[in-house]
Amino acid sequence: MTEKGDGGDGFAELPEDAPQPAQARTPTEFTAALRSLRIWSGLTYRQLEDKATANADTLPASTIASTLGRVTLPREGFVDAYTRACGLGTEEVRQWREARRRIAGNAPVSDGAARDDDPDTPITGAPAPASVPRWRRVAPLLGAAVIGVAGTLGVRSVMHDASTPAALPEMPVTGLRMLAVGSWAQIHPARTPKLCLTEGRDRTGRYRTAIAAQRSCTNVALPQVFLEPLGKEIVQIQWHHPKYGIGCLTVLSKGPGLDLLEPRDDCADDNRTQQFHIERFGPPATAHFRIRPVITGRCLSLRHQDTQDGAEVVQGRCSGATDQDFLIELTPPPQTAVGRTPSAQ
Repeated sequence: MTEKGDGGDGFAELPEDAPQPAQARTPTEFTAALRSLRIWSGLTYRQLEDKATANADTLPASTIASTLGRVTLPREGFVDAYTRACGLGTEEVRQWREARRRIAGNAPVSDGAARDDDPDTPITGAPAPASVPRWRRVAPLLGAAVIGVAGTLGVRSVMHDASTPAALPEMPVTGLRMLAVGSWAQIHPARTPKLCLTEGRDRTGRYRTAIAAQRSCTNVALPQVFLEPLGKEIVQIQWHHPKYGIGCLTVLSKGPGLDLLEPRDDCADDNRTQQFHIERFGPPATAHFRIRPVITGRCLSLRHQDTQDGAEVVQGRCSGATDQDFLIELTPPPQTAVGRTPSAQ
């Protein structure tokens, strides 16, 4: 394996096992290649944001997740900053830019020819957003004070994890026509399809931060759900919150929140407490699913089989009961991405 580019002025060749942009022919294929590049880099969204900041680029984690969740062609400024943050060198970044221009049908321009008024030119030298803890310190859910969208993460190695799949299946979840790059979705308990799996709180009061519950789908203050495939039938359930940024549903294994699901900002592809197995449930002709945390193999259900608005989502023994039956509705990308900034669209 050749070494990754250092982001400087060298002309290192693209590593043999890194995703290649040359074969992409459509915006969807190009976006899928960008997503594979993130998996290859071994970096989380938050770590990519930090890498971009170190490169004097502005690239919020929420913008990365939202852009990779679309099927439209990303802006050139995003491609430039994103590929550098993934650890590619100057020549490698140029190859991704040229692939993007080819797909867009633009005539090639020489490096360094970007104009100051070019909307695709990333803004450099911008200060990094302040790191403020989110999600886990939020006791009130609605009407809470606004908390910054940047999180705090330790730095992980950029070496590729051998357990991470090099390529994702064309249909990551059987019976669900989601994209290989991931899809926006709503998850409904089948018994109460007008309710959604979304942000709520522990009605017993024992656990005081945001958790997963079934609530009305029409509340605009609630997070939007993005399903990111990690392998065949395995997804990460991301919440893109209008106030608190990105959180990944995490199974709690101890303490007062035992068996509840909490959105945490330390999203990581290799965190098994944030991985969920989606499997068909019921007759083959129906789009019903059972959701099982990979870490335990148990099943998501509603506490006490409650049908009321606000009932907590918990993990428990897979019983085949109706409260373990979920509908997954794929939705269009949101009109406005959480935490989106004009410089990194």
